[in-house]
Amino acid sequence: MKDLRHELEQRKAQRLYRARRVSASPQGAEMQVDGERLLSFCSNDYLGLANHPEVISALQSGAQTWGVGSGAAHLVSGHSAAHHALEEELADFVGRPRALLFSTGYMANLGVIGALLGHADRLFEDRFNHASLLDAARYSGARLVRYAHADVTDLRARVQSSGSGERLIATDGVFSMDGDIAPLPELAACARDNHAWLMVDDAHGIGVLGKHGRGTVDHCGLNASDVPILMATLGKAFGTFGAFVAGDDDLIETLIQQARTYIYTTATPPALAEATRASLRLVQQESWRREKLHALITRFQRGAAELGLTLMASETPIQPLLVGESAQALQFSARMQQRGILVPAMRPPTVPEGTARLRITLSAAHEEAHIDRLLTALEEVFCHPFSELLG
Repeated sequence: MKDLRHELEQRKAQRLYRARRVSASPQGAEMQVDGERLLSFCSNDYLGLANHPEVISALQSGAQTWGVGSGAAHLVSGHSAAHHALEEELADFVGRPRALLFSTGYMANLGVIGALLGHADRLFEDRFNHASLLDAARYSGARLVRYAHADVTDLRARVQSSGSGERLIATDGVFSMDGDIAPLPELAACARDNHAWLMVDDAHGIGVLGKHGRGTVDHCGLNASDVPILMATLGKAFGTFGAFVAGDDDLIETLIQQARTYIYTTATPPALAEATRASLRLVQQESWRREKLHALITRFQRGAAELGLTLMASETPIQPLLVGESAQALQFSARMQQRGILVPAMRPPTVPEGTARLRITLSAAHEEAHIDRLLTALEEVFCHPFSELLG
């Protein structure tokens, strides 16, 4: 048997140990975390909808109508009219014939790739893809071929030298740790030229980018024929929970018949579907949320540049500040918390060795004063690291 205690101690020694924080408040710009009132810059609630009164009301009225649990899987008795309406509305939102709800983005990625690929097939993935896409290769049995980050030349060479069988190119739309956007037009051309599927995981782009928040695909001027498989999550910009896959009739029917992570799990609560329907309406109707968010991003980037801080290249709410070593990133994160700012350190294996960072995320729930307070704390921690010792 493994010596689990020894392995845990090793993780602590390597500064890779993770500990949960306990929050005692809803998501928002300011939160009560581990008994402290902190200004939060680590949530993926990009549009500030997780605690929106209309979304809360829809959840409450949905529970009055449908109860709490769904009772069974979608293919048994768990697929309610609320689920069905949400699927139709999501499909219309992203301009696809159909959409299919999954319990999580992780399950959606495993389900899609497991249903479409097998041992004789190849899955081409960006090296910085989310863990769920990488794990989907193991789950499906397909041969995983990883190409250099955002390097379509490398991808083309690998696709063209691959053998027979199905080929699927999978990429994050917005990379969750770097915040940069995948080169989707070039990826779409590569897929088209080589008769491969293209799948985009738009967990961090949906709701934030594109016209009316339709996501990275729309932001890049592409459509359903360019990107036939679209996955997006509902627990980030939409502020609720779950995920969906959108595509044509044949894709969705295939997933209903063959995606094991859809077939063999209980459907999410119908009340949650009602809450997401309310959130979807807000995403489409209240463009000011995206406008405010992008104004805050610009303010933060300008302030960071004035301080001489080098942010990783990103035009999204994910604004990483590269540190390097895990121990130092943890130290900087702790010192930010001493100043009332919650910004976690991201360390290997979540990010590559030597690239530990503070992953700063912005939300429409923030105000300009919050951004200025963040910049003041960053100046004290990064630009004057010994000021508290001298004082």
